[in-house]
Amino acid sequence: MTDAIFNHNHLEDFSLAIFRKIGCPEDHAKLATEVLLKADLRGIDSHGIARLSGYVRLWDKKRVNSSPSIKIVHESPSTAVVDGDSGLGLVVAPRAMEIAISKAQIAGTGWVAVKNSNHFGIAGYHAMMALPHDMIGMAMTNASPLVAPTFSIERLLGTNPIAVAIPALTQPPFVADFATTTAANGKLEILQRKNQRAPLGWIQTKDGLPSTDPNEGRNGGALIPLGSDREHGSHKGFCLGSWVDIFSAVLSGANYGPWVPPFVAFLDPPSDPVGEGIGHFLGAMRIDAFRPADEFKRHMDNWISRFRSAKTVEGEERLIIPGDPERELNEERMRDGIPLNKKVVEDLQALGARFNINF
Repeated sequence: MTDAIFNHNHLEDFSLAIFRKIGCPEDHAKLATEVLLKADLRGIDSHGIARLSGYVRLWDKKRVNSSPSIKIVHESPSTAVVDGDSGLGLVVAPRAMEIAISKAQIAGTGWVAVKNSNHFGIAGYHAMMALPHDMIGMAMTNASPLVAPTFSIERLLGTNPIAVAIPALTQPPFVADFATTTAANGKLEILQRKNQRAPLGWIQTKDGLPSTDPNEGRNGGALIPLGSDREHGSHKGFCLGSWVDIFSAVLSGANYGPWVPPFVAFLDPPSDPVGEGIGHFLGAMRIDAFRPADEFKRHMDNWISRFRSAKTVEGEERLIIPGDPERELNEERMRDGIPLNKKVVEDLQALGARFNINF
C-alpha cells in the first residue's frame, strides 16, 4: 500500500478548517493544528493528522470542549495546577507550558500539573517551547490504560510519554521524546493500517504471552512497558510509566491508572472516576538559575560534539543524538511533503465530506 504525499500547507489548511467547524476559537484552532502537524513533520505519524478524526469523535461524544476556559485553580510562586475544562490537550498543554515558562522567568523554575484535559499530541512540542527562552523544558502525560505492568495481565497504565528539550549554542537542541512502553500505541495503529506484524516485545496476549499481532489489544491483550520483559528491564519501564502517571494525575487531580478515559470515543470513560479528565505535567528551568546560559550551551555543544564523534559498531555510520532523526525529517517533509497511509487519507476524506471541506 503506497503512501500518498501531501504538502504540509494543505494539511494545515484542512486541519484548521476542521477545528473551526467543531467550534474552536481561531487561536485554539491554529494552536491545535500547529501541534498536530508538528508531529507529522517530525515523523511521529502516529500522533499527527491521522488523529484528527479521533478528536472530532470525542467532540461528538461531548468529551471534548472545543472552547474551554483554561484556568489556574491553585498556585505558588513556582508551581500551578491548571484545570483544562475538558479542552483539547493540543491547546491545554501549550497554555500550561506558557504558565510554567512565565513562572520560571520569575522564580528560576516553573512546574505545572494539569487536570481535566485530553490527549495532548506529541510531548516534544510542549517541551521544546522552553528552548527560545534559554530554558530546559519537560513534558509528560498519562494516557488510556493499555499497558500491563511487569508480571501483570491487567491494563493499568498508559504509554505515558516523557519529553525533555535542552538548548545548545551552535548545535541543534537535545530533544528526547519517548513513550515509557517499548512502542507507542500509535505505532501499533500504523502496523494495523499496513497489515504488518509487530516485533516481539511490543505486546502480549490476554494471558500475558508474547505476541506479534498488532490487533492483540482488541482481544484483551496489552502493551508492554519499556524493556519488553523483566530480564530486559521492563520493571524500569513500569517505574517510568508510574512516575508519569503520578506526576500527571495524582498530583493534579486528574484520573490515573485504569481510571484514565480512553482516547477512542466508542469506549465510555470509567463510571467511577477518581479525578477529572486526563493529566499532564510540564516544567521549565531557566538555565541561568544554575549557571550562565551561554556557558552551559557551550558545554552542551561540547557534549553533543563528543558524542557525535563516538566510535560506532560495524554497519552504523554515526551515533544519533536525541532529536536528530525528527529534525532531519522535519526539514525533509517541509521540502518534499508528508506521506499519509491510504487508510488515513480515506478517513480524512470522509471527515471532510461530513463538514463539506474538500480534502
